[in-house]
Amino acid sequence: MDEEQVVKFVETYLKKKGFKQAELAFHDEVQHNSNANSVDIHSDPDLSLLLLSLSQSEDTPARYHEEYRKLRSWTHSSLDLYKPELLRVLYPVFVHCYMDLVAKGHIQEARTFFNSFREDHETVHSRDLQKLEGVLSPSHLEEMEFAHTLRQSKVNLKICQYSNELMMQYLRNTKSTMMLGIVNEHINFQVSPGQPSSISDDAEVVTLIGNSQDAANQINKKEIHWGLLEDSLEERLEKAGGLLSDSEKTEGDAKEGDLDETKKRSVEGGKQGASVKKLKKDKAASATAKVVRPETNTSSIAPRVKSELPLPVIPTEVEQSILEDLRNRVQLSSAALPSVSFYTFINTHNGLNCSSISQDGSLVAGGFSDSSLKVWDMAKLGQQSGNSVLQGENDTAPSEHVLGPNGVKRSYTLFQGHLGPVYSATFSPLGDFILSSSADTTIRLWSTKLNANIVCYKGHNYPVWDVQFSPLGHYFASASHDRTARIWSMDRIHPLRIMAGHLSDVDCVQWHANCNYIATGSSDKTVRLWDVQSGECVRIFIGHRSMILSLAMSPDGRYMASADEDGTIMMWDLSSGRCVSPLMGHNSCVWTLAFSCEGSLLASGSADCTVKIWDVTTSTKVTRTEEIKTGSANRLRSLKTLPTKSTPVYSLRFSRRNLLFAAGVLSKCK
Repeated sequence: MDEEQVVKFVETYLKKKGFKQAELAFHDEVQHNSNANSVDIHSDPDLSLLLLSLSQSEDTPARYHEEYRKLRSWTHSSLDLYKPELLRVLYPVFVHCYMDLVAKGHIQEARTFFNSFREDHETVHSRDLQKLEGVLSPSHLEEMEFAHTLRQSKVNLKICQYSNELMMQYLRNTKSTMMLGIVNEHINFQVSPGQPSSISDDAEVVTLIGNSQDAANQINKKEIHWGLLEDSLEERLEKAGGLLSDSEKTEGDAKEGDLDETKKRSVEGGKQGASVKKLKKDKAASATAKVVRPETNTSSIAPRVKSELPLPVIPTEVEQSILEDLRNRVQLSSAALPSVSFYTFINTHNGLNCSSISQDGSLVAGGFSDSSLKVWDMAKLGQQSGNSVLQGENDTAPSEHVLGPNGVKRSYTLFQGHLGPVYSATFSPLGDFILSSSADTTIRLWSTKLNANIVCYKGHNYPVWDVQFSPLGHYFASASHDRTARIWSMDRIHPLRIMAGHLSDVDCVQWHANCNYIATGSSDKTVRLWDVQSGECVRIFIGHRSMILSLAMSPDGRYMASADEDGTIMMWDLSSGRCVSPLMGHNSCVWTLAFSCEGSLLASGSADCTVKIWDVTTSTKVTRTEEIKTGSANRLRSLKTLPTKSTPVYSLRFSRRNLLFAAGVLSKCK
């Protein structure tokens, strides 16, 4: 091999690997040094051996299998201190070895390689492996967006400096050129000084799908306005609250003879002065008033923004009712936890897919696999049976006035119209409407007053997993298997906006408090925030290791909570796009999240048959400096765990007065 052949070989190699800048630099160097002394390739044995190995055919499938097997054996035999970090490299290398074999047409060898090592990654990456298993030809690498994205982007891996040196030294010493090429082309090592971190300390160690971190960071620089709406009912109550608080304080003074103390509470309590009566009646709540006060001011501190959507007009009588609820709201904190009302579905025969609770807890809905939607009026249920157990037996009764098998009036209203299982249901803020989404690709609007279907919305091409009303009603958002989220209004049968960008199913959707944004959680393990007006993605949140199942927005609009299939809950700062704190405690899927009305507590319901209450004010006060010192975000434990006795929790809802409602299905009968 003469010098000209070497130059041509190096240029070809750089071009093949996509090192464009290196290729241009090398080409310039060759031109500028054309008269320099030539190098005798054969006089340098190391260089000669390297070029020989590189010039050998790279199409040998056995090399992928053998080099990966040796790398796997080496990582598993490494020192325990560095093993967790080194093991992280195996999964992305495994994925790209498989796709390289497919790209070169070695389909049978690719299948053999895949089946030989898939068990190593089944526990953490089972969903990704199912998608990867469908890549069976070179054309799939371009046609399937999942595979195409993996081929085009790099994986970010956090690793300490010594682990990085060990890895590179091993690959060079063993002349594992195939593995070295994959590492250089598809893995971006984020090297940090100091000791290695365990894999449990880092939620972003391996994120294969979605945009690269650089692209996500670029999107997260976009400006967002997370404040609350101007002239909201809460703001009106703040402005009028002073007079109301003064009158209540005067009454309290006459009763307790403690005028100075009452004035002090009113000043410190700010807009929550209307709850002074409650504080006086409850000494425990009074003792925790200092804890409550910082949270009570969060909405008043939040900036005010204008709505980008024409908002519906709230009737005067409804507005007065809401204001009354706000005045009588119970203030919650880490020392003053909410009362809980739990509704249990029984006899559902594994047919219940979802549940929803109205704002005041008076109505409970369940979506079933037989395509039916059933709504229980809790007042009538209490009159008839004296308990809060919801019978979910299969039948075709049109309303609660039809007699059941035992001659007793059924306690629910049956809504029929869908042609497939009902996967989601949501009540309007006033409880007069309910939306349901189904596997039949449609969304239906039902009237709880007329007990009838009003509209059928069509637009999605595949099953609709979730649907949610906006905080003020009229508008709603849907999430589907077709990888899109859509914005709708009740008076139009076609969507107003289509949000496309996720690489897999959009599993859940949630509105921002000011109605200008929606958040979507996906099976691609990312959460995205979308501008309702423009339809653009303005934030990408990367950190979860499994599909996102539920979302919740804080009342002040600054924070968002997301929960996944593994039971991990993450608190996000919308303005910066970073994770404030993971909340660890559940050991199974978290299906529902709900913030308390003042935003100090977060409730989570899980398939592990528990409801957990979290003090989120502690997590949001962690400073960036403290996070850097500790090396990762602080992990919080729940304040309270409420076991639900073999009843997985499907839905949670805080009423305007801060009573927590929960619904679940009895999975075991004793």
